[in-house]
Amino acid sequence: MSAVDKGVSYEQNGVSTILADNAVPIRLFGQHFTNQTVVRFVRDVKSRGADCDDMDATDAHPVSHIGPNGASAIIEISLSINQSEEFFFICVRENNTERRRKSYNVSWVVDMPWVHQGSDPWITIKVYERMLPLWLNIVFIVFLLLLSGLFAGLTLGLLALDRTDLKILANTGSEKERMYAKTILPLRTQGNYLLCSLVLGNVLINSSLTILLDDLTTGLLAVTFSTIGIVIFGEIIPQAFCSRHGLAIGAKTILITRLIMILTFPLSYVISVILDKVLGEEIGIVYNREKLKELVKITIEHNDLEADEVNIISGALELKKKTVEHIMTRLEDTFMLPLDGELDFETLNEIRKQGYSRIPIYDGERRNIVTILFTKDLMFVDPDDKIPLKTLAQFYNNPCYYVFSDTTLDIVFKEFKECNILKCHCFPTVKFTLKNVSAQKGHMAFVQKINTSCNERDPYCETTGLVTLEDVIEELIQAEIVDETDMWTDNRNKKRTKQHHTKDFSKFVEIRNSQKTIYISPQLALAAFQYLSTGVEPFRTAHISEGVLHRILKKNVLFKIRGTKDLKPCFLYESGKATDSFTLILEGRVEVNVGKEGLQYEAGPFSYFAVPALMLNEDTNFTPDYSVKATGDVVILRIRRPLYQAAVQATIMERSKKDENGKSIPHDSYIEKQIEDVLGKLEPEFSAETAGKILSELESSDDSVSSKAQSTTSTEA
Repeated sequence: MSAVDKGVSYEQNGVSTILADNAVPIRLFGQHFTNQTVVRFVRDVKSRGADCDDMDATDAHPVSHIGPNGASAIIEISLSINQSEEFFFICVRENNTERRRKSYNVSWVVDMPWVHQGSDPWITIKVYERMLPLWLNIVFIVFLLLLSGLFAGLTLGLLALDRTDLKILANTGSEKERMYAKTILPLRTQGNYLLCSLVLGNVLINSSLTILLDDLTTGLLAVTFSTIGIVIFGEIIPQAFCSRHGLAIGAKTILITRLIMILTFPLSYVISVILDKVLGEEIGIVYNREKLKELVKITIEHNDLEADEVNIISGALELKKKTVEHIMTRLEDTFMLPLDGELDFETLNEIRKQGYSRIPIYDGERRNIVTILFTKDLMFVDPDDKIPLKTLAQFYNNPCYYVFSDTTLDIVFKEFKECNILKCHCFPTVKFTLKNVSAQKGHMAFVQKINTSCNERDPYCETTGLVTLEDVIEELIQAEIVDETDMWTDNRNKKRTKQHHTKDFSKFVEIRNSQKTIYISPQLALAAFQYLSTGVEPFRTAHISEGVLHRILKKNVLFKIRGTKDLKPCFLYESGKATDSFTLILEGRVEVNVGKEGLQYEAGPFSYFAVPALMLNEDTNFTPDYSVKATGDVVILRIRRPLYQAAVQATIMERSKKDENGKSIPHDSYIEKQIEDVLGKLEPEFSAETAGKILSELESSDDSVSSKAQSTTSTEA
């Protein structure tokens, strides 16, 4: 007896076993099988050939598929049992067998008796029932399927959590992320042990699941159901879910994971130890500078970092790769002063216009830098004194600091912070030596390079540029730092700032040099300009622009009156005498007599008189009710009405001319020419000769004027 299809198994002694109430085809081997052969099964044990008609038996089962010579046949049986398991034995007979008596020549059809085939193991059938009912078996299959999915998901989810990432989350994540990471981290540190436990548990569950499914179904149906169940519900869906939420799922199922690690300990721990020895200890992902910088950049769309923050992080990571030579300001682009120069107005104005707080001083050639000038050292310097720059340098003794061109920015940044830039290995040979150099530290250093290009001499250090703390910080934040005094956004590429509005005071040197009658200091010219444009109403910017006022001051409007000689007074204004001139006292003092009572007071620098003389019509002159006379040497600024009116007209022309965008054209080109034409018409009137006449008239006031004034005063008294 053997199985025809799936559903029959065999014990070691050859007994066939089948599941109760399960239809199973069985092939029988023997002799004389015919279409009339039927088989039934009994529970009683008898010897072969015994009669089993009266025994409790199952239904009769006809045979089919009879083999050649009747040596084999197939029957399909389904046996029921009353206990957990029972043994059945085979009884066989022939139906409708024809019997004949030769003596009487008579035949008839009869059924043959049932014959017991014996209790040999190979013809014995053991019938058993399932240990669990069908519904409970289905419940177990579903449960195992869930466990299979859980272990498959945890295998991917937990092992995808890098130890480095878990440590980061444990310290910087949200409250839940910190809790989850701290829960998982102890298990994740045992990476191979965790891996072996989860894989072994998953294999064990999948094997059990296959066996249970195989008991429920057979053939292609069992393969289909097991494949769909394990692959889709036990692999794909759990892994897809745990790949995104592995941290939360792993933390909430930590007890199950620990349990499976304990259950599989004898095998999984041994395998994990072997893996640790072969593969080495797992240390997690380690990011170098390039990887860390790229990580920040590619995740910018998903993190809460601003673009400036990303630039700062990238700049900080690149400090170690960049050298001073990449960011230094070249020596030829550096604003420097010669040691033999003077601190006059032009030099101080240039220093102010450049806007630097530290200025290198060189002796002879530009590479021979001997000291540094701090602009704060110029606070007590008077431009009129024209102090030699060498004297000031010797007084302050500001040392120079040096770094080599191949020094990386991280080292320079650290030295700038700790003020250790004074540490250097070679200094330039200089003719000028600073004495008693203090151990001050600074935030600017000169960059040196070993020059080996000359074959005729030994290698030597040469200064090629300078670097400041601001340069390093700009590389750190990946942006240019521009303050209110900067002329350039980039010293290397010479990009001028768009918002640089530093006034150029060198034009006041031109005012001094343009005067034919007197020379005044640029400081005094600047003070007069500022006072007129802000303190005297007719000269405010609402009436006269600064550019036109500057042109007025370049005319011959300054005069110096010598002190009185032989008690002869010099009157600037006489009471009752018409005038069309405005006067501003710049130096010296004057005596003013006011009104019929002759009240007297002294006026000093930046006192002004006859403002209405500028505002009246051309046919009307201003007649003062006071007299002004010089009491000593006096420097005055005198502007006549025609010049003032021409200035007002030039200002109107300047402001009326606009470009296509509605913006004023600068003070050159067309407007410059028109303004000069207007002011040029007055040039003969304000020439040097005319100014000399005015000065002569002021200084040649006669005694009759003085006596007449005294007589008038006496009469009125």
